[in-house]
Amino acid sequence: MNRKQRLANIIQIFDKTNPIPETELHFDNPYQLIVAVILSAQCTDVRVNKITPDFYKAFPTPETLADATEAAIFEKIRSCSYPNNKAKNLKNMGTTLLERFKGKLPEDPEQMQELPGVGRKTAHVLASVLFRQNVLAVDTHVQRVSVRLGLVPGAKTPLAVERKLVEIAPPETLHNLHHWLILHGRYVCKARKPLCDKCPVIELCTYKLKTI
Repeated sequence: MNRKQRLANIIQIFDKTNPIPETELHFDNPYQLIVAVILSAQCTDVRVNKITPDFYKAFPTPETLADATEAAIFEKIRSCSYPNNKAKNLKNMGTTLLERFKGKLPEDPEQMQELPGVGRKTAHVLASVLFRQNVLAVDTHVQRVSVRLGLVPGAKTPLAVERKLVEIAPPETLHNLHHWLILHGRYVCKARKPLCDKCPVIELCTYKLKTI
């Protein structure tokens, strides 16, 4: 079985077990999702979802965020990882969103990366979730699961994983594939102790042959 066939079978199983996968971040509009995704870097979605309700109330628009001080932003996100750096990025993101894009998030992932705190992965999350674009965001969960399933041999970086997955995945599945792999890595194929006995794709996994 080649990689393309393996992935097709995996997608078929995920589609049956979770036909409508979605992000676990809470948001009501594009601005809120930008904030949530920036905060989610090296931080759990659970923690981010505890932070964002008060954050959205304090800074409901890009204008209020741009006008805020870094200290005020820091106070709302201090329980998140790297709050100093994220406070700076969030304030500058608000300013750039207003000055460069008139307060509206562009649909082009390349343009999104002009926003402070928004890299390739973040831009692809935004493009996929908000605009249903056929792009793939690769985080630690996606990378780990893809390697264990034998889908990306030799890939050592997120970009290499992304390219190898895009090579073999039907374009129309990329939006869901991102969520399937993340959720699988978060709840089943965990980093330290994968729950192989609960894995729906165990028969297609190359990792099961190794010592866990």
